[in-house]
Amino acid sequence: MSASQRSEPAGPARSARSSRGVPGQPGAAPSASGHPDCPDGPERPDSELLAALLDGMDAALCAFDADGTVTHWNHEAERILGWTAAEAVGRKGLGGWAARPGDARDVEARLTEAMGATGRRVHEFALLTKDGGRVLVRTQSSGVPGADGRPAGVYCAFSEVHAQVDLERSIALSEALLDDASWNVVLVDADLRVAVVNANAAGALRTARKAAPGRPLGDFLDQGVEEAEAALQHVLAEGAPPAPTELWVTLRDADADAADGLEGAEGVRYELLDDDEAVRGEGTDRGGSGAAARRRCWRSGFLRLASPLTEEPAPLGVAWIFQDVTEVKGREQESARMRFRGNQLHRAARAAAECEDPMEAASVHLDFALAGFADHALIDLVLDPPRGAPADRIRLVRAAATPTGAPGPCPPVVPGGIPLAYPEGHPALQAVERCGSVRASARRSDESGAAQWAAARKWPGGAVHGLCAVLRSRGRTLGVVTFLRTSSRRAFDRTDATYAEDVAARVAASVDLAVGRR
Repeated sequence: MSASQRSEPAGPARSARSSRGVPGQPGAAPSASGHPDCPDGPERPDSELLAALLDGMDAALCAFDADGTVTHWNHEAERILGWTAAEAVGRKGLGGWAARPGDARDVEARLTEAMGATGRRVHEFALLTKDGGRVLVRTQSSGVPGADGRPAGVYCAFSEVHAQVDLERSIALSEALLDDASWNVVLVDADLRVAVVNANAAGALRTARKAAPGRPLGDFLDQGVEEAEAALQHVLAEGAPPAPTELWVTLRDADADAADGLEGAEGVRYELLDDDEAVRGEGTDRGGSGAAARRRCWRSGFLRLASPLTEEPAPLGVAWIFQDVTEVKGREQESARMRFRGNQLHRAARAAAECEDPMEAASVHLDFALAGFADHALIDLVLDPPRGAPADRIRLVRAAATPTGAPGPCPPVVPGGIPLAYPEGHPALQAVERCGSVRASARRSDESGAAQWAAARKWPGGAVHGLCAVLRSRGRTLGVVTFLRTSSRRAFDRTDATYAEDVAARVAASVDLAVGRR
């Protein structure tokens, strides 16, 4: 029996409304697709369309007329219960075949109630399958009025309870992730544009939930957006990775970008690093608004989303679930950095102990200190003022220096007695004058501005960050050691200054010994 046989009641030609097979009409019964009483015209296509729609539904559907006779039974109902449309259509009620007699009375009472009520009624029934098993179904029933407005029947859409519960659980999980999850959740469509964000993710991206949909990731991320988009494209093409991924990103901040505007080549402030003074960044690394402060580490997991309604899974996008672990990664990196520097100090002390020349020992300390810390190092010693010159005038002479080209070891140089032409207010002069550490950073990031800044301070080309630590031994100031970094490294901070002071104390002991031998 075809679909049209199940959905089109027999009888004479009726109006378009009645020809759609309203349950409960007199004489409603399954008709053959070639019924002679079914005229050609709009009635037949409408009936066939309705039959196709019923059989194509994902939910099981059956319908009853006003007397309780089954008038419709689609393929999904056949799949769940095993009864075919030919076996079901025309039966009166469900008792004795699709429901136990004890259950059938309750089922029929609730269907009768739904027939005369407005709106839908939701119930759970225990029905019988054709092989004798029982299955719990959740039904939605609604009455069907006739042409005169009186109840003409009832339709009942149902599905297995466990399938419905699975669906409801999936929906509840989705809503919880997008509302209450402590993780950040971002749904990205196949075009890599934000579709939905939860409240935490909106805060992490510094936007509002309603303002995020439809915008590319580049509107929220500055550095790291290429890595994030590459990860999303990989998930769309090949599926989710087997383990979480850590992405380092920099948030786009218009206010901070404006604050980082370029200044003149001389636009630099020198800073004394006292023990109780927090280090404030300069240029591209100024405190909380600098790029380093906005750099975040997000531990990310990805899930590819595909439509369950297509025969071949069509990608709907990617669910990006991430957690900000910047503080944890920062502590891990700081711990690893401290262990490495401690080992370098230990190795430097052992290597310096084998040097006969004290200045060579000082150079060895700098060679070990440079690894992973700076690109260049300089040792400038204080010259005694000549007779008749002011005693407070500071003059420095070069004693050791790394090559001006590529980074390398820091060998001693023969001091010629000619003072260095440091300008007034130079960081090295300030460090000697204040007996403390001083740092300086160029605020211009372009190559020409950085070159002018380094040349004005008599430092190797490419240096954009400097840290000067005073050399003190036996209550005397012997000179200053300068560490320089290029633009590929961040600016010096408080922990860097502490490490430089540890190195300077060891270098000062060797320099003091060398000066005493002269």
